[in-house]
Amino acid sequence: MIKVREAIVVEGRYDKNTLSQIVDAPILETSGFGIMKDKAQLALLRKVAESRGLIVFTDSDGAGFVIRNFLKSAIPPEQLKHAYIPDVFGKERRKSAAGKEGKIGVEGMPPQVIVDALRNAGATIEGESAKRTVGNITKQDMMELGLSGGADSASKRLALLRKLGLPEHMSSNALLQALNLLTDLSTLQMLVCGENDD
Repeated sequence: MIKVREAIVVEGRYDKNTLSQIVDAPILETSGFGIMKDKAQLALLRKVAESRGLIVFTDSDGAGFVIRNFLKSAIPPEQLKHAYIPDVFGKERRKSAAGKEGKIGVEGMPPQVIVDALRNAGATIEGESAKRTVGNITKQDMMELGLSGGADSASKRLALLRKLGLPEHMSSNALLQALNLLTDLSTLQMLVCGENDD
């Protein structure tokens, strides 16, 4: 079990149950889209984010990104970190059928995927040195590499997201933030230039 300083917000109780077996941290729920109408819960998330930081850890499907984007607009960005799970198709054991997009959510991820996602988000993990943000990739770099602002940018971004094991619903800005936590400009250039080799 890893001990994380920040609180973690997930969509529901099954996600919370999975994380609580892997992570020692306060874990809060959005009750799915309920957070959008629950002013008291949103106020609590704001207070927690201000006092200790908050890691948003939603599913990689469209609904997860709607919730993530709502929280991004409601809480100052310097108080948030974002953990992403990869797009994995299938269904959780407790369900009789896959969800609308056919993707496994946070609750169905193996422990190592969850730990890696938290590390990649820059979580403050007790006993580990803080993950340093590389921070040298800019929006201009993204444009020059054809990852934004071009006719084929969406397909290039999608190929890169798949190569990095990140969810397909990530926006250009979210991808930029993740890239600055995961890699540097020279490695990104190699990844993008090597996409045609796959």
